[in-house]
Order: sequence, then C-alpha cells, then structure tokens
Amino acid sequence: MRVTVIGTGYVGTVTGACLACLGHRVTCVDTDQSKIDRLRAGESPIYEPGLEELIQLAHASGGIDFETDLSSPVLESDVIFIAVGTPPLPSGESNLTYLEAAARGIGKAMDGSKFRVVVNKSTVPVGTGNLVQTLVREGIAETESGPVCFGVASNPEFLREGSAIHDSLYPDRIVLGAEEAATLDVMRALYAPLASQTFEAPSFAPRPAAMWPVRVVETTLTSAEMIKYSANAFLTVKIGFANEIANICERVGADVTEVMLGIGLDTRIGSKFLNAGLGWGGSCFGKDVSSLLHTSAEYGYKAHLLEASLTVNANQRQVIIQKLQERLGILKGRTIALLGLAFKPNTDDLRDAPSLLIADKLIRMGARVKAFDPVAMNACRAQHPNLGIQYAANALATVDGADALVLVTEWAEFAELDLAAIAGRMSKPVLIDGRNLFDPEKARAAGFAYEGIGRARQRRQGSGN
Repeated sequence: MRVTVIGTGYVGTVTGACLACLGHRVTCVDTDQSKIDRLRAGESPIYEPGLEELIQLAHASGGIDFETDLSSPVLESDVIFIAVGTPPLPSGESNLTYLEAAARGIGKAMDGSKFRVVVNKSTVPVGTGNLVQTLVREGIAETESGPVCFGVASNPEFLREGSAIHDSLYPDRIVLGAEEAATLDVMRALYAPLASQTFEAPSFAPRPAAMWPVRVVETTLTSAEMIKYSANAFLTVKIGFANEIANICERVGADVTEVMLGIGLDTRIGSKFLNAGLGWGGSCFGKDVSSLLHTSAEYGYKAHLLEASLTVNANQRQVIIQKLQERLGILKGRTIALLGLAFKPNTDDLRDAPSLLIADKLIRMGARVKAFDPVAMNACRAQHPNLGIQYAANALATVDGADALVLVTEWAEFAELDLAAIAGRMSKPVLIDGRNLFDPEKARAAGFAYEGIGRARQRRQGSGN
C-alpha cells in the first residue's frame, strides 16, 4: 500500500520504518527541514537501537522517503497516519494543536479519486477520532474538490523506548478501532504481513523463536482510544504498587525483590513492571494518566486510584534524597555522583527523568552533582544548560572524591562495574541503588554502605537451630 506518516518524532519515525519493512511504500512528512535532511541521509533523529539500520534498509530498497510537503503524499496514499506530538497542557489535557493542523491539511490534500483511511497513531484523548473526522471534512470543504470518500481509524501504539523495533514488528496485539467495515478492511490488509508474521525479518531484529500470529483486536474508535490510556494507566498503578510495598518492606525488614518474585509468579498478577525503584519517567505515563484524569473529570468522575499513582511516583523520587540525608546528614557541600540520566536504559530521552529532579533538588540543597550516562549526556547539556551538573567522561571519573553514588538508570554496563574499584575512589563509599541493580551483599563486601529500594539493610547471618 501507499502510506503517509505525518510526524517524524519517536512514534512516526518508528512507524514509518516498520511499515516499509512490511513491504509498503511509505512517505514520512515533517515541517522540520533539518530532521528531513537527516532522515534522507539515513540518520535517525532519535536514539533507538536498530532504528537507524531499519531506516537505511528501507531507504536502500526504495520503501521509504521523506518530505516536508503534505499534498502529494496524501494524494497518492491509501492510508495516512497522524503521528504528531500531543504534549500536555498545564490543565493535564492534551494539546491537540498539531493534530488539528494535520487533520485539516489532510482534508485539503484529498480528492475523490479513491477511498483513503486517516489513522490516529498519536496518543489522543477519548473522542479525538470524531474530531479528526470533522476536521478532515472541514479541510475538504475549503478546497471545494467535490465528493471525497474517507474513513477514520484509531491504531494506538504500544512501544517501549529502547525496544521499539521489536515491539513494532513482534507486538502482543494490534488494536484497530473504526466504525465502518471498509475502514477496517483497509487496516486489516495493511497489517496482514504483521499479523501473520510472513514478512522477512531484518537481520538485526530477528523474529523471536516462539513468535506466533499476532492477535488483531477490532473495536470502536472510542474503545481503541481508551485501550491505549487504560494500558498505560494500569502500568503506572502496577509500578506504584511495587514501590508502595517496597517502602513497607524497608520498615518491616522484608526484601521487596523477594516479595515481588513471590507474587509475580501468580499468573493473575505476572512479574512484569513489578520492579521497585525511583519510579517511572518518560513522555507517556504521566501525560496519559493526566489526560485520562482530565477526561474523567469532564464526565463528573474522580479517579482516585489514578491520582494516587501520580502521587506515589512523585514521592518515590524524594526517597533518594531521604536516604542520602540518613547516610550523610547535611548534604550541603557534599559531592553526589549519579550513574544514569535517561529515564530508562537504551534511550537518550530525558522527559520526566527522575535524574533531573534529583539533581536539581541536590543542587538546591548545596550539593555538588557529577553524572555519567552512556548516551544521554549530550541531550542533557542541550536541553538543561542551566542545571549545574558536572559531566564525567566515564563511570569511574564520576565517583572520584564523591561522598555518595546514586544508581539512577539501570544501564547493563553499570551492572558490570568493579564495585571495589569504585568504592576505593570515593571519599565516602555510600551506594544508593535506585534500581536494585546490584547484589547488596556483594556491594557491602566491596566496601560500600549499601542502600537499595525496599531491601533489608542486612541479610540474616548463620543457620541457627
């Protein structure tokens, strides 16, 4: 099929490259000329493992191109994806300015030569499908082009930063929301290679051995929009639950890693997203929960559980400050080393990253903050030039003379660090393990005063009778 993807941010770029991998002919459109130039050169505008290779593969095969003008791609397309940003407003509701402009632009570019489907790929509030339909019609009316036939679908994404290519090509499910049979027919055909897993898998993103045909969930527009928000809201609640239990574990002497293992083996619960730590970050969870809360308030309902998930997450970041105060007393004049800046491994995304709040809080308290991240330091310098962090060349340089080390992002390479060597370079060997990455006993044996999240301060010794 001929496909247009509007927006070359995270979702749009990944969506376009993966649809080209399925054999479709894709044009990605963005008003940012510099991003288009980079993409034409085979460069990814974002850090995501495998994405640049996929773009280059699709480009070499003639399956993808990149434009700044919307008119010609829309006219040629069977399916047009809207994948623009919907950032949060201070009220918690989503800013739909870019989406509205895209929908009107699509309408202006259409003619009556064939049936087209307009797809909401952006995460949007419930009811936005109806809005898009109205705005496309308004765009058509401005051109007076005569009868134009189109459908609107909702096709939410469920991508995890750091594993977006895998999540796109080998998903748990495909959600298609539409009101008309013709629209669903087009969307089924579009995703047929993905649902049946008959496409040729790229060498750098091999198909999992246990992969089977992907379940396609067909719903109304409204239900599809609600599925996206509900999925993310549930994950924030699940993470928040793990952190609440962790805080109780610390007080009663239990170990949260053991507790979560014990409950995660229950098939009704499952083990994913039960890792206690500093809480979640990124662009999606907070925005999506806030938007869902705004929608519920519009309809006269107060969602107490969702509100609590935001509160628990905000409080969890303060736990690190408290642990530092307990170990060091006064933080003014202390040097604190942070390992990791990105909100999670395998990305340079700093949106709502716990590191930023922790660093800002420490600096305001008079501490000196040093940091190292394998990927995200350039982004942090550019996006937060006034933050006051001292950036180190590597993990060892970060800890030189430090009074405490805080593990913020669980990059795999940090798990391989020589803890004894790190402890020996510090002024005070205090380790606050914000992601429970390290084995507490090994850390203590290396010379650290170790603090995890929800972990017993000292393992019981001896066999006893």
